[in-house]
Amino acid sequence: MLKKGLILGAFLLIISQLSRAQTGLVDVQKDTLINLLQEFRAENGINPTTARLMSLSSKVADKKNATRVKKRGFRVQIFSGTNRNDAYATQTRFQRSYKDISSYVTYSEPNYRVKVGDFRSRNDANSFMKVLRSQYSNVFVFTEDIWVYE
Repeated sequence: MLKKGLILGAFLLIISQLSRAQTGLVDVQKDTLINLLQEFRAENGINPTTARLMSLSSKVADKKNATRVKKRGFRVQIFSGTNRNDAYATQTRFQRSYKDISSYVTYSEPNYRVKVGDFRSRNDANSFMKVLRSQYSNVFVFTEDIWVYE
C-alpha cells in the first residue's frame, strides 16, 4: 500500500510541476539564415506580398569607378583534395580557360578547395556548374561570401 501511495504522490508532484511550467511564454529559436534573408529583402526592396519583374541578365559594373564589397552569394567548387600542388594546378588550368572569372584556393584541414566565380544568384552558379561538369569531376555550388563591385 505504501508503494502505491509513493507512486501516486510522485505522479501528482510531476503533474503539478508540469501545470506550473505552462506560463504562456513561447521560446522561439530562429535559424541565422532567416536574418540574412530578411536583410537581403530589406536591402533590395523585396516585398514578398507583391509581384515584381526580374531581369535575368547580369548587371555589368564599372570596375574603375565601383567599390569592391563582400556580399552573400555563390561559388562553384571544382576541386577538393589533400594535395596542395593538385589544387594550384587545377586553379591554373581553370584560369587559362576562364580569364575573366576569379578563382580561390582555401585550406581547411585536411583539404584544399578550389572555388570559382562570384555569383549573386544560385541560378547563375548552377548554369556555370553545368558548363564545368564536363571539365572537372565533383563540381558543387556553395553559398559563401563573394566579392562584387557596386
